[in-house]
Amino acid sequence: MMKKMIKYILIIIAALALLGGAIKFESDEQNFSLVINKDEALSSVKNGAIKIYDFSRDFISNDSQIESIEIISDK
Repeated sequence: MMKKMIKYILIIIAALALLGGAIKFESDEQNFSLVINKDEALSSVKNGAIKIYDFSRDFISNDSQIESIEIISDK
């Protein structure tokens, strides 16, 4: 179970770094390579984590503000 969780966390970190532009693909006629800018990757992961945290905090706080739900049925 722990291995799967670590794998998912690493995938999320790689996705955030890729979306943030920290990972670049370079190729020539014979070789392909990935170039990782460490500072930009750290910044991308931090910003992505903060955005996810803010989104989840807002979602949870908005969910607790619902006071009542009225159910009306016609028979």
